[in-house]
Amino acid sequence: MSLLRPIIMLAVVVCACVATTHFTPHHSAENSGAFNALYMHLMPAALEAPHHEEAGHEADDHAHGEPLFKLSLPASLAVFDYNQDPSDGVHLVAFNLQIFQLAAVLLILIGFAGVPRHMKDGKGDAVTRFLAGACMYVRDEIVRPNMQRAHAEKLMPLFLCLFFFILFMNLMGLVPGSVTPTACIWVTAALALIVLVMMIIGGMVVQGPVAYWKNLVPHVPLALWPLLFVVEVVGVLVKPFALTIRLFANMTGGHMVVLSFMGLIFYFAGNSFSSMGYATALPAVAFGVFIMIIEAFVAFMQAYVFTILSAIFVGSSLHPEH
Repeated sequence: MSLLRPIIMLAVVVCACVATTHFTPHHSAENSGAFNALYMHLMPAALEAPHHEEAGHEADDHAHGEPLFKLSLPASLAVFDYNQDPSDGVHLVAFNLQIFQLAAVLLILIGFAGVPRHMKDGKGDAVTRFLAGACMYVRDEIVRPNMQRAHAEKLMPLFLCLFFFILFMNLMGLVPGSVTPTACIWVTAALALIVLVMMIIGGMVVQGPVAYWKNLVPHVPLALWPLLFVVEVVGVLVKPFALTIRLFANMTGGHMVVLSFMGLIFYFAGNSFSSMGYATALPAVAFGVFIMIIEAFVAFMQAYVFTILSAIFVGSSLHPEH
């Protein structure tokens, strides 16, 4: 029975990869080039119902098929239209990113199923022990040192969810055929927005609606107070922006390096230099594997950095003396 949970978690990742491969349109390197075809895997793609090409018609990489899920929106929300084509109306569709976001949630639910019992009696499999140890690390090294004990205990679920949600999304992005949601700036911006809301709302609840904004500015001459207030408000907004860019850039950069090495193989093989393609394959794959090993470390590191910075920002908002 100790192998049941890891097998189920592995099945969730495999099913997510199969689903996104089946319902995501593929890009041909013949029309767009090897590098462009590979780099398109970093871009969010709408989930489309599989369709078969008719005889005599060439595939169009830029054509949009019928979305697998489509929700009509009013014209005022055109910014959320997936193909920015007003002729067919405004629609909200599902992207391949959502598959792995849901998979990350399922991994959390499955993986942590035995953690509460382990915390009571110490029993559990290797996955349970690892996740329990990770929880205690987040509690003791990230959350508690950056805010008062009472607030740390109340906000512990938030930071645990942030850490493991980001971690599982990062790790799934290393699996062949997968997509990395944290390599999309909209996903990282949504996570940072949660932190921003907690900073402002939490600060206003703990300090008071007026005292929070008043305490943004230290004791300074009255003439300088308006200027410093604007500076401090901008500083509050810059913090989640930094969280957004940091996570997005680090996860995207590593994948671009791996895809660049892989693209060398197809580039040389596709330009009548088949021997160059074979000669490039071995070092390109070797460097790609090396970068993937570093990427595994980066997956843990970025989850840690995002969580600890979030704890610091929220803690400083709750307790201005920090």
